[in-house]
Amino acid sequence: MIKFIVAAIWICGVTIGSMIYAFSGAQKDGAAGEEAAATYFGGLDYVKTDVLSVPIVRDAAVQGYFIARFVYTAEQKRLAAMTVPAESMLIDEAFTYLYSNPIFNFSGDGSPVNIEAFRVGLRDAMNKRLGEDLIKEVLIEQVDYLSKQEIRDNAMRRRSGQRTGGPDSAGAKPLASEAITGAEKAVAH
Repeated sequence: MIKFIVAAIWICGVTIGSMIYAFSGAQKDGAAGEEAAATYFGGLDYVKTDVLSVPIVRDAAVQGYFIARFVYTAEQKRLAAMTVPAESMLIDEAFTYLYSNPIFNFSGDGSPVNIEAFRVGLRDAMNKRLGEDLIKEVLIEQVDYLSKQEIRDNAMRRRSGQRTGGPDSAGAKPLASEAITGAEKAVAH
């Protein structure tokens, strides 16, 4: 009888020891797997911002509006731990970057725009502000520039189409630039 009790205690001890060993090994592998899994195939969260409309001011007057929508990638757990929304910080950095780095020439002279420098600059500015390498990449979903004159022309076309109610206004699809109404409201007033 004593042999059975000792054998049962020995079996329970071996079982508990093997379970502790298995779980401690799984936790170490899981922590290393989380760091390695932060790639395009998993571990990263893709967050889309709202449409951002930045007024471009030259010679003390609004010349037009830079309109953009961004998607940024970051680790899900780190984003969830933030107290300030990362989207708000990215929008603030976009405003700051556009006003402090004149990489965009909106004069219409045909000079090329370095989009890669803009994306990398936004990412680096965000990571510097956060104090860690949280934002992995900033993707640009939409970029438009509407001059003040284009906005006025679109608003006038829309108003004249609404008053007449003609066949052109009933079945016409709006232009891509006509979809942005916030900039029109700011210029009209």
